[in-house]
Amino acid sequence: EVSTANWRKYCPWNDKSTHVIAVDTLSRYVDAESGILRTERLITCQQTAPKWLLAMMGGKETSHVLETSYVDPQSKKVTMCSTNLTFANLIAVQETVIYKPTSDAKTEFQQEAKVTAVCGGWQKIKTAVEEATVCQFQKNAIKGREGFEAVLEMSRVAFSEEKSRQKMMA
Repeated sequence: EVSTANWRKYCPWNDKSTHVIAVDTLSRYVDAESGILRTERLITCQQTAPKWLLAMMGGKETSHVLETSYVDPQSKKVTMCSTNLTFANLIAVQETVIYKPTSDAKTEFQQEAKVTAVCGGWQKIKTAVEEATVCQFQKNAIKGREGFEAVLEMSRVAFSEEKSRQKMMA
């Protein structure tokens, strides 16, 4: 369920991810030895940023993120690693999200992000860039989690309805 919802989290009915304007799958394959499904996606976002930061970054509000995900069928763990491609010469944002089952039939969620200003210049500017990026990231992380939970619940309802339909047909 979690893996399926992950592929659908940027969908029209997720009103929490309106900043995501496109998701393109670049590659997907299953490792023959481990059985792990590895997928690379390009995520295109329309971001809001402080005007001073936009000016520093060339005025673009559209950004691209590379997401690499791993679905391990043995451990039932989903790991997603994301890094920004846009403005990578000024700021590096690396995020890791892990979903894994717990012993009480629930899913544990872990999220970690590292934001580093790599632009040259004064430390004060670097700190301001990092702080603005962290602030926006935190807002998007909350929305992202809420949206994912809504999509996951919709998926669970759909799976339940399909199971009931199949039982009635059997």
